[in-house]
Amino acid sequence: MTAVKTLLELPELRLRLRGGGDLLDRRVTRVYGTELPDPSRYLSAGELVLTGLLWWRGPGDAEPFVAALARAGTAALAASGADSGGIPEDLVQACERHRIPLLEVPPDLSFAVIVERVVLALAAGRDAPTGRLPAHAADLPLPELLRLGSAELGLPCWVLAGTGRVVAGTGLLLPEAEPLAAAFSMGTTLDSRHTVLPAGEGFTVPWALVVGGSTNWTNEQHEIAAEVATLIGRRRGSARQHEVERSLFRVLAEGGDLGESFAAAGWPPDAPVRVVLARAGGAEGDLLDELLAGYPVRVLRGRFGGSACALVAAEGWPDDWPSAATRALSTVEPALTADRVLVSIGGPAALTGVRGALEEAVHALEVGAGRDERIAVVPGAEIGVHRLVLAGVSDELRTALRRRVLGPLLDYDAAQHSDLVHTVRVFLESSGSPAVAAKALHIHVNTLRYRIGRAGELLGLDLTDFTNQVDVYLALRISG
Repeated sequence: MTAVKTLLELPELRLRLRGGGDLLDRRVTRVYGTELPDPSRYLSAGELVLTGLLWWRGPGDAEPFVAALARAGTAALAASGADSGGIPEDLVQACERHRIPLLEVPPDLSFAVIVERVVLALAAGRDAPTGRLPAHAADLPLPELLRLGSAELGLPCWVLAGTGRVVAGTGLLLPEAEPLAAAFSMGTTLDSRHTVLPAGEGFTVPWALVVGGSTNWTNEQHEIAAEVATLIGRRRGSARQHEVERSLFRVLAEGGDLGESFAAAGWPPDAPVRVVLARAGGAEGDLLDELLAGYPVRVLRGRFGGSACALVAAEGWPDDWPSAATRALSTVEPALTADRVLVSIGGPAALTGVRGALEEAVHALEVGAGRDERIAVVPGAEIGVHRLVLAGVSDELRTALRRRVLGPLLDYDAAQHSDLVHTVRVFLESSGSPAVAAKALHIHVNTLRYRIGRAGELLGLDLTDFTNQVDVYLALRISG
């Protein structure tokens, strides 16, 4: 296997490390040269990208170029500044932000020499046997691992999640994958043309490798399929560990400069953010990973308090995500060990308002905890502003405010065995309409007007005034 650090150790290349010293264990699977400002469509994961920086014209050009490398899963960037006066500083900074190892190529070294040495190193790595698959298979991203397994088996392959989601597929017979995923998620037997192997243990939402075609396999095919399933499970576990350890969430919980932390994570400063929280008796991390899998934009995962937490780029957020998440969780409900599964959503908010969106998600989670259903997905947008405002009020302050605003009315009801408090609540919840409130209370409208007038006298307030109505309604809502 060939790692980035192996290339640095080749004396004839004389490569100089300019950034990403903690990422040198990344495996190189191929080499690719480009001078395009945006090479996105031509990139593959695990590549060593070579560039002479002909695309660089000035500060700011590096950001889109390096961002494209990061999205594709590039192993490292090797750049020669022979024609541009050295490596531009914004390229160094962009590689640091997007966590791409940056290697400086000597001005007098031909890229042809680098390509030749990398190809030889890759060939040597593939000649070292580790089971039935090539040695570099353990370092491939999931789609490439699946394509390799499919090629070795000579059969189409898919990875299916217990929620019914198709995690990845080789592209062959893809229309068959959806019903297969549904069958797998329900625990039913798949048809005789497909073989299922569990892929990874210890996850709340199970994954499986499904291989299509004939089930009359050779011993070698059985071993290859088992190895692919094992590698899928390992990759899933290592990805989860990496995301949970992000330092950004420590800053979010403990205080500090969020702008600096977001920049270090490669997050654009002007990108709106949604906050998603999940609580499921210890299984929330797996569940949240599954619910956000395949999301089309940036997602950062970690923990906040006792909940799994995700920061999601708000642009492109699907309107039906809460209902889709509820359906997915309902699919795996029989396999859940937690008594309750709670998910909440806060935002969208600008970077400066992320902590406010987080508070919104926390309160939405508490609303979900108060519901009867076992699975509750609660967007903060569904919660009235008054509930969010009152959520942060202490019990002592609630009691004091309720007594200060409603005290005379409460005393009157207690002494007269009346229910003016209820009458006022219905009146306010009827938008201050005497006719609507009278109908709801099954009394004459004149009786309603008399009671509201009497309540106003006791409170010393005009209950037809909007500001007074807001104060009284909030005091009523304090006690639920």
